[in-house]
Amino acid sequence: MPVMTPEDVQTLFTRDDGSYGFARWGRPIAPIVFGVQDETLGTVKGAIEAVATLVGHQMAETDPELGSNLMVFFFREWEELLAVPDLGRMIPELDNLVDKLTAADATRYRAFRFDNEGAIQAGFVFLRMTEEMLEIPAEALALGEAVQVIVTWGSKAFSEVSPLAVIPESGATVLKPEIAAVIAAAYDRMLPAAADDASHALRLFARLRLES
Repeated sequence: MPVMTPEDVQTLFTRDDGSYGFARWGRPIAPIVFGVQDETLGTVKGAIEAVATLVGHQMAETDPELGSNLMVFFFREWEELLAVPDLGRMIPELDNLVDKLTAADATRYRAFRFDNEGAIQAGFVFLRMTEEMLEIPAEALALGEAVQVIVTWGSKAFSEVSPLAVIPESGATVLKPEIAAVIAAAYDRMLPAAADDASHALRLFARLRLES
């Protein structure tokens, strides 16, 4: 297993401008998935539940304030988002965002809303299913997105190395142990739900449970 350093942990939560930014969910996660068949729906919700269970966080059928607080959209073209009722109220400047993502030929986008304490209040995952995206096994795609929304990662956290690994013997996709350790530590009750000081990375590192 790769050895993680405090600097490695800090990098996972470093923004493009070099600042530190961390947040975890402050309420039970109540997911809803759009644009998939029932089989895939179960796969996506199962992945979210698996990651939430890993960190000891609760799931819920509904959120008392928002109904569903984690929305996952599967679609073919970004323009389809403009037809989703009320999405423009939840995603600021949706028209401009769709234009930018279309111009960039993007396949994924995530957005978050935060409560007054800085904890994650709601999350939005948008997946444009190109031919290349359709080749990714549903289990791997769902697990990868579940990992990406369980905390707010830095912009370069997984830009070069995936948080997932494939077990050669079975071909199953799993979360890498070192990443699992980080997100488990992130939900330690003694740590704040949100932080913008890099000293938080040291506190995270001190709580890692990694076997040598």
